[in-house]
Amino acid sequence: MLQVPKTNKSSQSNKKFSVLEILQFTVLVSLLLYFGKTLFIPLSFSMLISFILYPICKWLEQKGVNKIIAIFLPIFCLILFFGALFFLLLTQLIEFSNEWGLFKIKIVETINQLSFFIVEKFNFSTEKQLNFVKNIVDNSGSQAFSFLQTTFYSLSESVFYLIIIPVYSILILYYRKLLVNVLYRIFSSEKKKIIHEILVETIHAYYNFIKGMLIVYLVVGILNSIGLAIIGIPHPILFGFIASIFTFIPYIGIIISALLPITISWITFNSIWYPIGVIFVFSTVQLLEAYIIFPFAVGGRLKINTLVIILVIIIGGILWGAVGMILFIPFISIIKLIADRTKNLKTLSVVLGDGLEDTILTKPTEKI
Repeated sequence: MLQVPKTNKSSQSNKKFSVLEILQFTVLVSLLLYFGKTLFIPLSFSMLISFILYPICKWLEQKGVNKIIAIFLPIFCLILFFGALFFLLLTQLIEFSNEWGLFKIKIVETINQLSFFIVEKFNFSTEKQLNFVKNIVDNSGSQAFSFLQTTFYSLSESVFYLIIIPVYSILILYYRKLLVNVLYRIFSSEKKKIIHEILVETIHAYYNFIKGMLIVYLVVGILNSIGLAIIGIPHPILFGFIASIFTFIPYIGIIISALLPITISWITFNSIWYPIGVIFVFSTVQLLEAYIIFPFAVGGRLKINTLVIILVIIIGGILWGAVGMILFIPFISIIKLIADRTKNLKTLSVVLGDGLEDTILTKPTEKI
């Protein structure tokens, strides 16, 4: 009589995944994240906000504050903070519009000088230049509707995120005990302790992420200010730190924050080289922030090596655009926490780690 071989727990725990299984899992997760980004992006931001505000909410509740008020108050303060940033952005745009008359004159003068230079050096007549520009405008006119459609979709999507993210955050904080209990029920009771440790360490990881981001903004503000001061732009500290704050808005933020110093430098010095200098300073600092400052400051605090941080930024940009470049960093920190406590994922833990820790982090005793 044949006997079915018994599989013990040690053989299951030592199971290794094949390359094909890893590739299949990676493709499946990538497709899920890409096509489900409308749901996952606001939900991820809400989880991030909830983890950051959880210690404040818990402290307020321990002080006897009503649970709803303890949740609503930090959310409201956060909304006020971003409202202040938006007001600062609006103020910049208004100041820029007030200078638009002089700015337009400078543009016309520069175009005329450039046209004269082309005629003199390359014998390319003004009429040919106008025909060349006209052809470009005619060819790009067919793409105008597509551009406007994409812009309208992006704006409507941003408005949707601004409305739904605070709602998700409030609900996650309010039902946090229910969600944790559901998570405990999904897995076996033996893993309850590990899940608890991962949850607590995740909150700490997000907290370290925010501390790292504050360091990034401080360093970027200092570098911007030094660069603007070297080329002689008025109020370098003001413009430098405004640009630093607005790097929170990927790509668009740095462009908008650069408009005012570019305009002022052009009008003040009556030279095109100063605006070019401003663009050079901001572009250089932006590259340093993306590939050196951000990975080093944030990756070090999350105990993840810089190479992985850079790869994650690129992958996040491919899947979710600029938003993914921000959100995928905390994601990889959670994966690192799970890998630290899973025997089958020890290799992944070593790959993601910074090489400074050979042991698992100390087990937290804090309660959720």
